[in-house]
Amino acid sequence: MSAHPPAGDPHGEIGSAWSAPRGGPRPPEPGHGRLGDGIVFAGVLMLCGGALAVLQGVAAIAEDDVYARIGSYVYELSLTGWGWIHLALGVLAAATGAALLRGMTWARFTGVFLAALSLVLQFLFLPYEPLWSVVVMAIDAFVIWSLVSWQERGAAQGTPR
Repeated sequence: MSAHPPAGDPHGEIGSAWSAPRGGPRPPEPGHGRLGDGIVFAGVLMLCGGALAVLQGVAAIAEDDVYARIGSYVYELSLTGWGWIHLALGVLAAATGAALLRGMTWARFTGVFLAALSLVLQFLFLPYEPLWSVVVMAIDAFVIWSLVSWQERGAAQGTPR
C-alpha cells in the first residue's frame, strides 16, 4: 500500500485543497453583479460630493459669511434659495452614490442626470464661490465620464448579455 494518496485527492498534501484548480485560476464570469472600477469610482465621488453639497447648502441656508456677497447677477437667487437647491441635490447625489455602490442599474442613469444638473448649477453658482464651483464641476465631469464609459464585461468582449 502506498503512503501517498492518489492524485487529485483533496486530502493529499498540506495546502493542496486550497491550491489553484488545474489549468490555472479561472477568470470571473461576466455579468454576475460585479461592479466595474468606473462605477465604484463614480459611486464614491457621488457620496463624497453629495455630503459636501449638503454642507454647502447648510452654510448657504444659515447665511454664514462663507460666501461672498455679489452685486447684480443675471442668475441671482437668494443665498437661502441656493442653499436649499444644494441641500436637495446633495441628498439625492449621496443616495444615488450609495445605490451605485450596491450595483443598482437605475443609479447609473440617475447619476449621470444628477451630475449634469450639478455641473450646470455649479456654473450658475460661480460668482459666489468660484474655486469651489470649478472643483465640483470637474468632479461632476469625472462622474459623468466614468458612468457613461463603463461597459459590462460581457458587452465589452462582444458576447451577448
